[in-house]
Amino acid sequence: MKKLIFAYFVSLVSLSMYAQTFNSFYSSIVENTSQANILNDLTTFENFGIKNVGSTRLTDAESWITSRYQSLGYTDIVLQPFSYSAGTSNNIVITKTGTVYPNTYLIIDGHYDTINGTGTNDNGSGTVLIMELARLFKNIDTEYSIKFIHFSGEEDGLVGSNYYVNNTVIPEDLDIRLVFNIDEVGGLAGTTNDTVICERDQTMPGSNNAASNQFTNDLATLIELYSTLNTEISYAYASDYIPFENNGEIITGLFEKNETPYAHTSNDLLVNMDVPYLYQVTKGALGTALEFAVAYETLSTEETTSLDNLISITPNPSDSFLNIEFSKPLDQPVDFKLIDLLGKEVYNSTLTDQTQTISIDNLSAAHYIAVFKMNNKRYIKRLIVE
Repeated sequence: MKKLIFAYFVSLVSLSMYAQTFNSFYSSIVENTSQANILNDLTTFENFGIKNVGSTRLTDAESWITSRYQSLGYTDIVLQPFSYSAGTSNNIVITKTGTVYPNTYLIIDGHYDTINGTGTNDNGSGTVLIMELARLFKNIDTEYSIKFIHFSGEEDGLVGSNYYVNNTVIPEDLDIRLVFNIDEVGGLAGTTNDTVICERDQTMPGSNNAASNQFTNDLATLIELYSTLNTEISYAYASDYIPFENNGEIITGLFEKNETPYAHTSNDLLVNMDVPYLYQVTKGALGTALEFAVAYETLSTEETTSLDNLISITPNPSDSFLNIEFSKPLDQPVDFKLIDLLGKEVYNSTLTDQTQTISIDNLSAAHYIAVFKMNNKRYIKRLIVE
């Protein structure tokens, strides 16, 4: 992957202005992270051998990754082929659709090709971390859509990620909330691995740097909330987020603090890694991704039925106003927003009264999503404006 040149130490105090709130629902998901899964997957990844583009070993790894997502129940799995001098390979793109912003994406990515060795750390560590996140996300609702992407051709110069940006992101004008890159996070055996590097954008174009800095500060805080690790802030470079950054997207990433000396050699092996460290990185990354994708608790059938009786929106369809009425007085404020089908928030308010009238004269005739947020749960209804 790359050589780490410098890092800025960041304390929790210095991040207080960006402080995230600990979420017990997110924590309950994070605690289901499996160190045994991580170890088993690293072993499998290593056993495929050197996974360079053009080799059957890389194709075997691709099939294994794809089969994992199929076994988890994901159906939107796309193999994106690309060819260059080394041969033909595939980016593996898995999409989980969000409920509120289905056309806006959190991209969680890492490469699965290797060079000169099995690449168990660079980047088997990122590969198995992403698969473990996908396992735990499968039955969790999120407001934003997620794309889990396993890029190929990274070791030959970010070939796969460049191809994806040029042939998917740009022509489809993909709306990306954030690119969260995972590369070489397995730690170094025999050292104290208690810190992970959080990477932010500090290059041109500068228009996305402030947002990257904000997300990266949040990343550092969230890692410390949901794992035992400390964090440091450094800069992003030489990995698969760079083609996105060059396109003006907002990026962040993770990289190990104690950089392995074995990357790109035959000694990049499981024996030279720290699996408990990767387990903690995975927990922190999961808590972060839950926050960035805005995960929430799904209402039970009983709760949905209760809320159907509790909340009424009339008239629907409507052309000028909405009456929102609760069947009983509210004991706590309710966050309310209207989202158009392109994922743009067109109205938001905090509801405190049992009955409230909202003017919608300024809204175009279309279908909208009405979202009520109570604690960490969402109640979603469809609305038609004529």
